[in-house]
Amino acid sequence: MPHRIAILTGPTAVGKTEIAVLVAEQLGAEIVSADSMAVYRGLEVATAKPSPEQMARVPHHLINVVDVGCIFTVADYRRLALQAIADIEARGKLPLVVGGTRLYIVSLTSGFFEGPGANPELRRRLQEKASREGPESLHKQLAQVDPRTAARLAPRDLKRIIRALEVYELTGIPISQLQEESQRSEPPCKGPMVALVRDRAELYRRIDARADAMIEAGLEQEVASLLSAGYDESLTALQGHGYKEFIGYLKGRYDRQEAIRLLKRNTRRYAKRQLSWLRQEKDVVFVDASGEPQDVANQVVEHFRRKLASESA
Repeated sequence: MPHRIAILTGPTAVGKTEIAVLVAEQLGAEIVSADSMAVYRGLEVATAKPSPEQMARVPHHLINVVDVGCIFTVADYRRLALQAIADIEARGKLPLVVGGTRLYIVSLTSGFFEGPGANPELRRRLQEKASREGPESLHKQLAQVDPRTAARLAPRDLKRIIRALEVYELTGIPISQLQEESQRSEPPCKGPMVALVRDRAELYRRIDARADAMIEAGLEQEVASLLSAGYDESLTALQGHGYKEFIGYLKGRYDRQEAIRLLKRNTRRYAKRQLSWLRQEKDVVFVDASGEPQDVANQVVEHFRRKLASESA
């Protein structure tokens, strides 16, 4: 039987963290983060993690669980999140999943294809071929064995192309076929989903203000410290907004003003993609987050209580 959860999501900078704490307090819930950057210890300035005060008010899970240098996959997230959800249920509490990372949320609410483990030697060979002949060469190779996945991926989406080729090499089956089969399985979790939204101009102002606050709080110094500690810029943890843009600046690829411009632009584009995904999801209820936080939280709680009661009836 699927776990019963509630999901609070929305684009970056919409105000999920503050509202989530108010909602959790009213519902007697514990929060399970669904944020792909919050899982990393050592990334603080640009990750917008809950404050110590917020974490003292409501228990939070899946925050600061791995080091920056670790590989942390969606499968890793799913495993730890389901463990946390089961523990929360055992305490008689409601698991409230909060965040905007689509793949994390989907891994809990849909059938999930985990696939074979990584093969470092195979990945190294594919990476070397891409370096010699360009990423497009791997895209053409993928088109020959899995045309559906190749049609879905951009020719320079090297990370996903390599993973698709790896799965085919190790299993002999296209990843598109395996993913399709996995969708027929019962999802591990079910429950209502609320997406917080704001007027686009207001959201973009909040994104710009958050970027300015990150810089004021020492983003450049944190990035410099990570690089001086020997962390490679290709790490997944350093692909987050704020980190990758300031790495480019510190590596001399452009000036500081350009790093700030790219940070704001890239974050706005990410928010737009998040909203596009949410509009395609069925059964999502959108709540305007521009009112007083407590009033917004009350609307969210009312919806959750109504939906959870009807599902258990």
